[in-house]
Amino acid sequence: MIKHIVMWKLKPEALGAEATENAQKMKTMLEALKGKIDVLNYIEVSHDIREAVPECDVVLYSEFDSMEDLATYATHPAHLECVAFIKQIVSERRVLDYSV
Repeated sequence: MIKHIVMWKLKPEALGAEATENAQKMKTMLEALKGKIDVLNYIEVSHDIREAVPECDVVLYSEFDSMEDLATYATHPAHLECVAFIKQIVSERRVLDYSV
């Protein structure tokens, strides 16, 4: 099993919205991928970050059966729509993939 974690720091304002609004939109968009991408076994997204070092505004946790499935997810058109939005509102991104 592959676990995929992404943490983002958002711009204070982007696309005419504040970071908190964009964080909620990100959460909604990303969680909507469940059921649209067959290889995505599990996803959760939060913008209610209690403590993070370095600081982040949004975190994603997802699970896949294999690295090939993660690659399929990464290039899926529904995911790429999310990526197009996210790239416009993010100032920093950190990613961690690991297997168990």
